[in-house]
Amino acid sequence: MTNRPSHDTAADPRWARIVARDPAADGHFWYSVATTGVYCRPSCPSRAARPENVAIHDTPEEARAAGFRACRRCNPDGSSRAAENAALVEAACRTIEAAEARVPLADLASAAGLSAAHFHRLFKAQTGVTPHAYAAAHRAARVQAALSAGANVTAALFEAGFGSSARFYDAAPAMLGMAPSRYRAGGGAEELRFAVGATSLGALLVASSAAGVAAILLGDDADALVRELQDRFPDARLIGGDGAYERIVAQVAGLVEAPGMGIDLPLDIRGTAFQRRVWEALRRIPAGRTVGYAEIAARIGAPAAVRAVAGACAANAHAVAIPCHRVVRTDGALSGYRWGVERKRALLLREAG
Repeated sequence: MTNRPSHDTAADPRWARIVARDPAADGHFWYSVATTGVYCRPSCPSRAARPENVAIHDTPEEARAAGFRACRRCNPDGSSRAAENAALVEAACRTIEAAEARVPLADLASAAGLSAAHFHRLFKAQTGVTPHAYAAAHRAARVQAALSAGANVTAALFEAGFGSSARFYDAAPAMLGMAPSRYRAGGGAEELRFAVGATSLGALLVASSAAGVAAILLGDDADALVRELQDRFPDARLIGGDGAYERIVAQVAGLVEAPGMGIDLPLDIRGTAFQRRVWEALRRIPAGRTVGYAEIAARIGAPAAVRAVAGACAANAHAVAIPCHRVVRTDGALSGYRWGVERKRALLLREAG
């Protein structure tokens, strides 16, 4: 015989995740329903129960010990649908990365046992990008690695899986931020326009390449920010911004003061394929919301890569525009932030208000 819960479930912060059928909560706790005698995972699609009939358990064994049986609909003792989907996307990512040439969407979908349209939606929901965009980011990382290692341009383009030089040169400016030969030479001919401004959270530096805003840095000291920019782009030529560029800095400063409003500027985002997946997922977090590192890892189809996700957040060079301040620890506590935990707290407070 099952018993009705003796505590106030509605006051438990986990209740909101049950109501939302949050798949990210699966595996962290389970809940039972006195009126049906079953226990479920948080994402169970069954009709919502009344909170006075619900008890929350730390383990499925605890629910069974209380006399409840497993729900047949959500299978709380097996792998969750979210975990299965994450595994399918993870496998597709590995296939894309291992392939020497572009893998057709139909082949990826067939390997996952899904239709092309369903697989496309699932992949984008999990990673924040389409399979095509993911493949392009991976090719970009391979090109960058090959050119940085000294390979000639022809070798680099075929190593990255480009079928023709024409396709490669069409994609190169967006992929590298410059011509391939300039990138291979260390970016020495690249020019970055930059300017420093002031915000209520300290000094702000904004730098742009021909492709878009390449860095948004925050700190206590303007000179230190310039040195950080030089360290990040050691071979680029830095040019002080003019009056027109000051308007761009003012736009970014406005984003710091009101981080929930978004930014309508092109970004020059450079990173590995994995970092780009993480950063795209961060840009999809709504203002005023926070998520955990594990949830970001699950969203990009790499649930075991929690530490790598934290590393990608730390490597983010676009403060506020790529909102890594919205990522917190599983218990909701603020964790490290490249530009200081106090700035992270201030940004979140501004979005909450």
